[in-house]
Amino acid sequence: MTLIKFKRRPFGNLMTRDLFDMDDFFDNRMWNTGLMQTDFWNGKTMEPALNIKETDDHFEIELAAPGFTKKDFNITIEDGMLNITAEKEVSKEEKEEDYTRREFNYTSFERSLQLPETVKEEAIKAMYANGILKFNLLKKEEAKKRPPKVIEVG
Repeated sequence: MTLIKFKRRPFGNLMTRDLFDMDDFFDNRMWNTGLMQTDFWNGKTMEPALNIKETDDHFEIELAAPGFTKKDFNITIEDGMLNITAEKEVSKEEKEEDYTRREFNYTSFERSLQLPETVKEEAIKAMYANGILKFNLLKKEEAKKRPPKVIEVG
């Protein structure tokens, strides 16, 4: 018998999880290696917090995005990916006798989640209230947890 040194897989067990956050994968695995830590790229992006909860018959996703309105979001499903983008631009101008003051702010973000095959894509619902974007992803019937079947011994 030969012993072979164990090599940790570079992607860990991420590929086998149900919901796979592509943004988190690349942020944590590639960008934090020091390659992108230069004066040109400061690594600061707005990435909203994300909570995922699984129940027997559905997934609940909450994304913290305060300051946006419903019309600021663009949500699509393409090739099994739930893509969430949001953009908001605010500008304000104040004119007085001897000066003009202009201010503007631009905020945007993107998040992508790999959907498990057990989700009914056509039944996904989104709702935005109080700065939280909520998704309800129903599971297909065959993926729902069933009570155990009791088999009697004869």
